[in-house]
Amino acid sequence: MSSVIAVTDQRADPAGPLPYAAWREAIVLPVLPALARDGRRAFERRVLWLLWKLLREPFTGRAVRERQYTIIGFALAVPGFIFVVAAFAVSLGLSLSFAGMLAGLPLLIVSLLAARRLGGVHRVLASRLLRLRVAAPSPSPRQPGVLGRGRAGLTDPAGWRACAYLLIRLPVLALGAAMVASFWVYGLPFLTFPLWWAILHLLITHGASIHLAPWLSGWWDPVAVALSIRAFPVTFALVPLGVYLVFTAPWKTRAVAAMDGALINGLLGPGSLPQRVRDLEQTRARAVDDAAARLRQIERDLHDGAQAQMVAVAMKLGLAREKLGGKVGRAAQADLERALELVDAAHASARQAITELRDLARGIHPPVLDHGLGAALATLAAGSAVPVELVVDLPERPSAAIETIAYFCAAELLANVAKHSGARHAMLEAVHVPGLLRVRVSDDGTGGARIEASGGLAGLAGRLRTVDGRLGISSPPGGSTVVTVELPSHA
Repeated sequence: MSSVIAVTDQRADPAGPLPYAAWREAIVLPVLPALARDGRRAFERRVLWLLWKLLREPFTGRAVRERQYTIIGFALAVPGFIFVVAAFAVSLGLSLSFAGMLAGLPLLIVSLLAARRLGGVHRVLASRLLRLRVAAPSPSPRQPGVLGRGRAGLTDPAGWRACAYLLIRLPVLALGAAMVASFWVYGLPFLTFPLWWAILHLLITHGASIHLAPWLSGWWDPVAVALSIRAFPVTFALVPLGVYLVFTAPWKTRAVAAMDGALINGLLGPGSLPQRVRDLEQTRARAVDDAAARLRQIERDLHDGAQAQMVAVAMKLGLAREKLGGKVGRAAQADLERALELVDAAHASARQAITELRDLARGIHPPVLDHGLGAALATLAAGSAVPVELVVDLPERPSAAIETIAYFCAAELLANVAKHSGARHAMLEAVHVPGLLRVRVSDDGTGGARIEASGGLAGLAGRLRTVDGRLGISSPPGGSTVVTVELPSHA
């Protein structure tokens, strides 16, 4: 009895803790019906939403575009498949003999180029109807000469991938066309089968005659099926089949469109990662070479244009100074002295501008590089404040951009030797091995060189990374410093 009183007192005391039974009776049990009711409503709303989505899906804009894409794509896939098969058959047949090879190989090259163009058409179609954005593959690398262009066409991976796509696409889109046909030819007719069955038999009752082609008189033709059914209640047996075909056809068509989109992305796009890396390397090489050529043109324009004009101005100012100085005794002394001061100042400014233009032009592209990297490095070694021993072994000339980067790296490293190392002797080496240019600067200074965030060596390392170059430093404190620059021979 005392225990019951204790429990009652505990429940009656608002400040005391309620036992589990009290919690369940006061809070949980009143909430459960509401939870069950709300959960049932959410479930019903979810079911209605799914049912509405299923009913409206065949008639959405996306489903219509996917059906259009499947039909148009299938219409394009048939001639594309025939073209690739015929082109390869004729090319291989002609290539069996040496004389026929002269015609077979050009035909094969033209076929690969045409396959590339057809791939572009399919990419545009997928972009318009499927909203699929696939980047175009990189253009085939340019090679000089007729044989070089032919070799580039035969080894173009994008052309071969486009041919593979045109071959694989036909069976994929044939399946998609079958899905679309199931929607229009069977789905909608069977869904509305009782309605138009009644209209058809009403016309027959009033004397209308219906003749079917022999190939349309089988079970696969809805009209033939309707003519073979005599009882109206039997027509409702085909409605479930129509419901299934109509409301599942969009998902099947979407699956086929997704398969074709995957083929487009894999075969008509930029290609696999290694291929894209090679394409990016070629694009970067062309960009670096173009930048080097433009810098060289800027240097020549400065040298032949602005610098030449400034030299002419300086010469004219010098002549004016001489004439003014000769007439000092015959004219007003104060005015002539003032004019002479102005001419002297202009002459000094012109000479300073010429010096700055010359330095700017040399900083953009040293003219000595026109004679090769070896001659340019020899000029650097001769002008160094520290005696430099030069070793050059360049049997093959690198590209212009690589020569420019190597030259400026050597100039920066020799300047560091003169400023910071305290060396009495330095060595500059430039060696070319297949695919690699190695420039090395060593000295007998105090060592301790390292890459700092805002230092010149960090700038060199960043410049080298643009062409996949490397910078190596060995500089123990108190010992000699060896800095090695490795560059690809062609960017």
